[in-house]
Amino acid sequence: MAVLDHKKDPDAVLDWVWDWNEWLDEGETILNSQFIASVGITVDSESSTTKTATVWLSGGTPGQVYQVTNRISTTGGRTDDRSITIRVVER
Repeated sequence: MAVLDHKKDPDAVLDWVWDWNEWLDEGETILNSQFIASVGITVDSESSTTKTATVWLSGGTPGQVYQVTNRISTTGGRTDDRSITIRVVER
């Protein structure tokens, strides 16, 4: 997943999905998934399947930009990060 710019209202509680299918080798799956977010935006919950990871985010201050990173480890012994940018705007 490339670094992407997403917009979010400060009152919204929204989900974002990281799809790791193209990066994982055949038969390899996600073993552990962790989300790391900039101070000021809240990770409400997170979950993962064998190929995807999902985070629910809330909060943030209008005009601020936050980075959210998904760090996974796999059954193949690999670890990697993918990040997105969340821009908080009144909508």
